[in-house]
Amino acid sequence: MTYSRDEVEDAIGRLREAFVEAERRNHWAWIADEFYHENAIYYCAYGGAMPVFARNRDEIRATHYGRDMDVGSGWAGWSFPIVDFAVNGASIFSRWKNRGPGTRPDGSFYETDGVSFITYGGEGKFSSQIDLFDIGHQMKLCDELKQAGLLDEALERDWVRPMKRRIIDAMQAGIAPS
Repeated sequence: MTYSRDEVEDAIGRLREAFVEAERRNHWAWIADEFYHENAIYYCAYGGAMPVFARNRDEIRATHYGRDMDVGSGWAGWSFPIVDFAVNGASIFSRWKNRGPGTRPDGSFYETDGVSFITYGGEGKFSSQIDLFDIGHQMKLCDELKQAGLLDEALERDWVRPMKRRIIDAMQAGIAPS
C-alpha cells in the first residue's frame, strides 16, 4: 500500500507528541491502542538478554508499553524523546533517547541513544516496529544515576538488577569451560 509522505510524517509526529504526554502521565500502555494496528508486531532484542517479540497490539501493550515502560513510579523523571526521524515510503527510521532524571554537573543529560525501524500501516497506525539500543550502555547509565542519587529504588530493584542478571547469565551461558 502506498501512503502520502504527509500521512506517514503525521503519524510519527503524533507518536512523538504521545511520548511527551506519556512522560507527563508516567503511563505508557495507552499508546499501543492509539498507534498500533491489531495485528502489529514489535521486536526489541534487549542485547539478547530478554528479547521481546510481541505479535499483536495486546502483546505490545502488555510487554513494551506495559511491563517495560509502565514500571510504576520507577520511570518517573525519565523521558524518551524522539529527537529525529526520516521517512521513506511507509518506512520510518526514528532516533530517540533514554533520558534519565536530572543533569550531570556539566549540564549534559544522563542519556543513551536508541533507534526504531517502524512500518506505517495506514489509518494513523503502525504495523511493525523494531527497537534497538545498547543495553550495556543503558546499565552503565543506570549505575551513573545511582551514584548521583538519581536512580529510583523501585526501578533499580524491578528492572536494572534483573536485567543485569539476565545479561550476566546470557554471557556466562556462552562461555565454554576450558
